[in-house]
Amino acid sequence: MLLTFPKFFFALSVISLALMHGTSANAQSQGGVITEIVVEGTARVEPETIRSYLLVREGDGFDPLRIDRSLKSLFATGLFADVSIGREGSSLVIKIVENPVINRIAFEGNKRVKDEDLNREISLKPRLVYTRTKVQNDVNRIQEIYRRDGRFAVTVEPKIIQLDQNRIDLVYEINEGSLARVQNIRFIGNDAFDDSDLRDVIRTVETRWYRFLTSDDTYDPDRVSFDKELLRKYYLANGYADFNVLSAVAEMTPNRENFFITFTIEEGERYRFGDITTDISLEGIKPENLKDAIVAEKGSWYNSENVDKTVDALIDEVGTLGHAFVSVTPRPERDMENHTINVVFEVAEGPRVFVERINVIGNSRTLDEVIRREFRLVEGDAFNTAKLSTTIKRINDLDFFKKVDVTSAHGSSVDKSVINVEVEEKSTGALSLGLGYSSDSGPLFNFGVRERNLLGKGQSIDLNASLSGNKSNVTLSFTEPYFMNREVAAGFDIFHSTADNQKTSSYSTTQTGFALRAGYPITEMLKQSWAYTLKSSKVENVKSTASDAIKAQEGTRTHSEVSHVLLYDKRNSTTRPTDGYFLRMNNDLAGLGGDVSYLRNRFTVGHFYSFKKGWTLSTSGSIGIISALSKDLTINDRFFLGGSSLRGFAPGGVGPRDKVTRDSVGGEFIYNGGVDLTVPLGLPPELGISGKAFSDFGSLSVVNPSSTNYLDDGSIRASVGLGMEWVSPIGPLSIEYGIPVAKETYDKTEKFRINFGTRF
Repeated sequence: MLLTFPKFFFALSVISLALMHGTSANAQSQGGVITEIVVEGTARVEPETIRSYLLVREGDGFDPLRIDRSLKSLFATGLFADVSIGREGSSLVIKIVENPVINRIAFEGNKRVKDEDLNREISLKPRLVYTRTKVQNDVNRIQEIYRRDGRFAVTVEPKIIQLDQNRIDLVYEINEGSLARVQNIRFIGNDAFDDSDLRDVIRTVETRWYRFLTSDDTYDPDRVSFDKELLRKYYLANGYADFNVLSAVAEMTPNRENFFITFTIEEGERYRFGDITTDISLEGIKPENLKDAIVAEKGSWYNSENVDKTVDALIDEVGTLGHAFVSVTPRPERDMENHTINVVFEVAEGPRVFVERINVIGNSRTLDEVIRREFRLVEGDAFNTAKLSTTIKRINDLDFFKKVDVTSAHGSSVDKSVINVEVEEKSTGALSLGLGYSSDSGPLFNFGVRERNLLGKGQSIDLNASLSGNKSNVTLSFTEPYFMNREVAAGFDIFHSTADNQKTSSYSTTQTGFALRAGYPITEMLKQSWAYTLKSSKVENVKSTASDAIKAQEGTRTHSEVSHVLLYDKRNSTTRPTDGYFLRMNNDLAGLGGDVSYLRNRFTVGHFYSFKKGWTLSTSGSIGIISALSKDLTINDRFFLGGSSLRGFAPGGVGPRDKVTRDSVGGEFIYNGGVDLTVPLGLPPELGISGKAFSDFGSLSVVNPSSTNYLDDGSIRASVGLGMEWVSPIGPLSIEYGIPVAKETYDKTEKFRINFGTRF
């Protein structure tokens, strides 16, 4: 029998319906069909929200696999403390217990870390849903905070306080434990340097009773990683180009209170510098043009720091020759047989990169403009590493910040760079106290209040008062470093001083006046400043037995003086220099009004050199002369030598004196200098104690004596001495003991000096 197409299609449909009916019937016979989904136990969560997480719907069969996956899906939301899914007839019943809502989070037992610091680290907050997983994660975060602070024995236990309306208070009970100290630091594989030498290189130190002012003796994994880098730099700076730190293992003692740290190192061979050459692909520049920029020397021990310094010097030198975009790449080549490293510095055209943006971070008090005006680069300039290095030095010289980190990052395109400046501010206010003693002046007291960053604008204001047995001085100074938004440091001084010179010169003086001053840079290293001073100077209380030269000075005179200073400064720091030199010229011209007229000139030079860590040699010298332009010089205008300018001698203790009265009358020609050697005393660096040895020399004389009654032979005086400086928690303290080794019988000496101060 043949079927037509419509009949065939009808038969196929009947068969399909029959099969579907059979399948449905089979499913119902095995598990049935879900006719209703019932949700019980909800308070905050809507039932429809719960149904949206299910993988089954009304009309589906009771599939155990899909129901189990639905259960897991509900638990994964983190909204529920408990979930159960059951069947009641043809209904699927979902019973839930909602997680409580956090009403408040509290911390107990935390003394070392503030609540606000802990709140910033944890993920749970009030009004969020409580979950065990998030609580455990927060416990781990809190423990990590304490471990970074060296407290590895910390325990954190979360406690729940039940409230009404399914709310809770979450309390973290913290037992901070004791600090995990570093008990011992060992090195394995070091033959060239002793363990004690390497311990001085790294930042981490072994715990000792006197290290209560530092945290470097607590175990910190990040600090240990930094120590590995310090070791690498130290060995590379001493010729060990193959050096490697194989491991740094920290083992905790069973009581969890201390650590043993073991560095396993591989020193490798030691190399010297071989041939040092330049490969230049820039037009107009020859190797001889860059010869002075190469710091490394052939035959000396290989030093990676000298390689880096040479790179910077080459970039700087090429920049001064007119190439703003330059790339210098050192290419070392080892000679294993001769243990030398030949270095070729490839000097080529660098990528054209411009400064897109400068970001200043961390300055909560100091205004952005105070930092930005120290930049030698501005947005839109060609990027220049030499100028960036100068910028870092200038910001550090402000002395407003504990730390200055300047980094560069890629900008919005390959030819743009972003400079990030991150600073950590420090206190710029200072309360200084100074105490001392001299055989001539008796007890000395100094008090000063100073703010070097007034209102965050970089302005400086200083009130200083000093008092001793025969002197007093009060000075108020103010300086605006960028007057009228120009790189001109302008300011004023108001002063009043008295001096009782009865013991040394049989007279007393009083000076009152003010000064206006302004300074500006001519170049990066050369600075010029001007000042105008108007003061009243009075010589009084002259003894009847005083020198005739002093009796002639009695009375009041007005000084109108213009001063000029030219300073060339190549020191690496203006606050605590260890390298570089400076040249200074001072000129003072009086006579533009007033009662006195003279020209006074003085030239000073200083040099600093650090040949080993903690060892700094400084030398200085000065020469000066003053000439009267019309009348004789007053005693207040002349030079005096002694005290801090010639240690071992009293202030004004050296120079011309009256033959009869032995009064000091000052001099017209002066020269003095000194050599200071700062040395470590073998004490832990964190104590801040260093020693010094010094030698001073100088002389003072009258050029054209108007009287033959002077003791004035112009001979050289000299002294040697020892001292100690302690940067204590209450401020710097220095003690110096100088012994004159070349002096005249009429000189006044002062062997012992002590000064200390405090800062806030």
